[in-house]
Amino acid sequence: MKLATLKDGSRDGQLVVVSRDLKTAQIANGIAATLQRALDDWAFIKPQLEAVYEGLNAGKATNVFDFDAKLCMAPLPRAFQWADGSSYVNHVELVRKARNADMPESFWHDPLMYQGGSDDFIGPMDDIELGSEEWGIDFESEIAVITGDVPMGVKVQHAGQHIRLLMLVNDVSLRNLIPAELAKGFGFFQSKPASSFSPVAVTPDELGDAWKDGKVHLPLRSTWNKVLVGQPNAGVDMVFSFPQLITHLCKTRNARAGTIIGSGTVSNKDAGKGFSCIAEKRALEMIADGTPATPFMQFGDSVKIEMFDKNGKSIFGAIDQSVVEYHDK
Repeated sequence: MKLATLKDGSRDGQLVVVSRDLKTAQIANGIAATLQRALDDWAFIKPQLEAVYEGLNAGKATNVFDFDAKLCMAPLPRAFQWADGSSYVNHVELVRKARNADMPESFWHDPLMYQGGSDDFIGPMDDIELGSEEWGIDFESEIAVITGDVPMGVKVQHAGQHIRLLMLVNDVSLRNLIPAELAKGFGFFQSKPASSFSPVAVTPDELGDAWKDGKVHLPLRSTWNKVLVGQPNAGVDMVFSFPQLITHLCKTRNARAGTIIGSGTVSNKDAGKGFSCIAEKRALEMIADGTPATPFMQFGDSVKIEMFDKNGKSIFGAIDQSVVEYHDK
């Protein structure tokens, strides 16, 4: 099943069911007005949404309209919790090596995770508005899951059953603000502006056999200024699966329905697969030549993030954004 949220002037938008080919949609009339409402009572509402989805794909639905990703908010325009992991330890190792910092052995068996801002996400085709190019603007191509209610202390073998939906993420980073923040010992804040998500969130079954062991075994394509810069396989070199990330998050707390958990920047050890963020490209340049040659993003730059199934069909739709200068409103 594929779900999206349309802009309707409200904070949480209008929930719609989207056809598998991403061409048509139907408002979830009388079922759930918002995605959060559906997640809050998933066992009851999911079968009703699935019935709409089946009718939509069979061409039997009524009140159908053309699906337009430009009219979408993030599937969850705001969430109770957004926690981003760093499952691709290769990415962490490269970035630390570039600045001659040792990587603790614990990073291989104890996930990194930070809590990001969740009250204001960006739509998949909305501009990324930022105040300065000097902040070191970077995209980060990731995958995320949305959970139902997860109990504190959940075991990893049971954590996967709480995954409701998956999405793509552009977890924008302001690289030049990060060092000073980390030096304070309290982690990311100003260096992590609002994240953006794919037009559509999908249930795990939509991925078929690509969804295995709590990982998505498909390439994630990143295009910067219309040039393909990376297509690492998200199922390769993912050290911590989504069930492991959920278990880490819930060691000392419950997670409530609508919690979003990110994978971290998708990265493969095979450098030939390209990169999912500029920082990784710059790290490789630092390691090879002692200095980075690739600049960070400038105003007017664009980024597109998308994942295709084995038949070449877009699964989530595309995150397709431009970076623009923010002006006081």
